Amino acid sequence: MFNLNDNLKKKKFLIYGYGKSGRSAHNYLKKNNKIAIYDDHKKYKKISISLKKIKSTQFDYIVLSPGIDINKCRLTKYLKKNKNKIITDLDIFYLNNPDNLKITITGTNGKSTTAKLLFKILKDQNKDVILAGNIGIPILSKKKINLRTIFVIEASSYQIDYSQFFKTNYAFILNISPDHLERHKSIQKYAHAKFKLILNQHKNFYAFIGRNIYLNKEIKKYRIKSRIIKINPNYHKIKKKISNNYFDNINNLNNLSFILEFAKVFKLNSSKLLKT
Repeated sequence: MFNLNDNLKKKKFLIYGYGKSGRSAHNYLKKNNKIAIYDDHKKYKKISISLKKIKSTQFDYIVLSPGIDINKCRLTKYLKKNKNKIITDLDIFYLNNPDNLKITITGTNGKSTTAKLLFKILKDQNKDVILAGNIGIPILSKKKINLRTIFVIEASSYQIDYSQFFKTNYAFILNISPDHLERHKSIQKYAHAKFKLILNQHKNFYAFIGRNIYLNKEIKKYRIKSRIIKINPNYHKIKKKISNNYFDNINNLNNLSFILEFAKVFKLNSSKLLKT
């Protein structure tokens, strides 16, 4: 298993799924490791390892693209047999950058908008900040990282579900409504996949969650280490000062409440925040 002293060198990786995140993982790992690639799509046939070779090779880790359903793919049996080896690009990123501050945003509606807004707010407050993740910017493609760099990460339920080691200092679960149920099978399992963000947190971390029956069930089920802040809509005063058509949308307004609560904890400058 991984530990924080493991710098991911001299390992054998199978990268399954050669989309944006798969390619970025390949570029990130290829200098110091042996990499094999597999993708169901025909256009990657020339660079894909054979099924026979996969089964005869002892891989250390399998980097799985979030878009692949472990129950409905060509490697279903193999992946289930080797589930303890499955990791994501988020895991690789975390294990190589454990000390960087991470703010991870998930939920059914408004993840991208909220992540972009928070990124812009932190940028305007002169923070060294990077936006990445499910928003279309693979996290392993980012360079020029120092210990002061803050990451705003959009994460899907698929990414969180497959990740084993990723931890975030601040977790946002904006909202939960039926989505991706063909894969998660039930809305409670879908909620649990997102809730893993909180289960992996340390005691000095923060979790911002909407008031939601599915998330409440998760809270009652587990012993939570981090500090949970339940979000009530608190945008009414600031709404009067904002001239921005995006905030005519009730989802965006509700998600703004998360940022306002985060701003209190993070002690952001309120006048700069309002200007952003």
